[in-house]
Amino acid sequence: MKAVVINRFGGNDVVEIRDVPRPSAGPNDVLIKVHAASINPVDWKTRSGMLKMVAGSRFPMVLGRECAGEVIEAGNLAKKFRKRDAVIAVPGIRSMGAFAEHAIAPEKTVFPKPKNIGFEEAASIPIAGLTALQALRDKGHIASGRKVLINGASGGVGHIAVQIAKIFGAEVTAVCSGANIGFVKSLGADHAIDYRSEDFVKGSVSYDIIFDAAAKRSFGDCKKALTSKGVYISTLPAVSVILNQYVTGFLTRKKARMIMVAPNEADMEWMKLQLEAGRIKIVIDKVYSLDKAKEALAYSESGKARGKIVLKMI
Repeated sequence: MKAVVINRFGGNDVVEIRDVPRPSAGPNDVLIKVHAASINPVDWKTRSGMLKMVAGSRFPMVLGRECAGEVIEAGNLAKKFRKRDAVIAVPGIRSMGAFAEHAIAPEKTVFPKPKNIGFEEAASIPIAGLTALQALRDKGHIASGRKVLINGASGGVGHIAVQIAKIFGAEVTAVCSGANIGFVKSLGADHAIDYRSEDFVKGSVSYDIIFDAAAKRSFGDCKKALTSKGVYISTLPAVSVILNQYVTGFLTRKKARMIMVAPNEADMEWMKLQLEAGRIKIVIDKVYSLDKAKEALAYSESGKARGKIVLKMI
């Protein structure tokens, strides 16, 4: 089968599209024929070696953390799904492998696909969608009337976060480029800031939650724009963020938090219900064929995507 492979860490020059053996499902695994896989910053950060402490450094490495497709077979202990079921899957962080014609994932991180969306949209839910949900709900304790600022609001995680924040009844300020202000307002943002002409940390408004979905601003930058008990949340697992999370947990009323997504059945069901009810829309910016994975990774790394970037296998 064809897959997106690296044999060492580096830039896009280390990325190869080549034939590799089809994976075999273990007793608790599900083998999936991949229809679409979603590109996330975690993918090019893995490629570059930034996440080797988490993802490991075993080569050859097939990239990709989330996909959607149909079940081919399941291990003898995996009983939830049948052949041809339409599913969403999250391979393990150390096995990865979603950027391929076939992928395996533990049964516990395979979920039914919502009926009213395509495989491209479905492939974007577990990483981007659940990052947004778990950041705002679990780390930020979002509630009706809270003032929430989302930095990187037009991106893959950010555009879903805007919609989730509105479902919870928050007042949402979206930070993006001027070209995307109309886009984030169409998603429900109450206010929008063009980061090129205005720095939100220098404004007069304080926020209960600042969710840095783009991982571009530090807690040190943002704490002056937080309310007295405000929470800053980053998607970047950097040492500085981890240190701030520890220190603020004990010493300050303003908190720094880091989100590491944990796909689970309850949260995927919540997302499924919102999608089927039309309360959340997954916006696809660009769809690339598998052999254009280098271009897809480069576009993600540019930070210019409006919504999600997807690899399509079928």
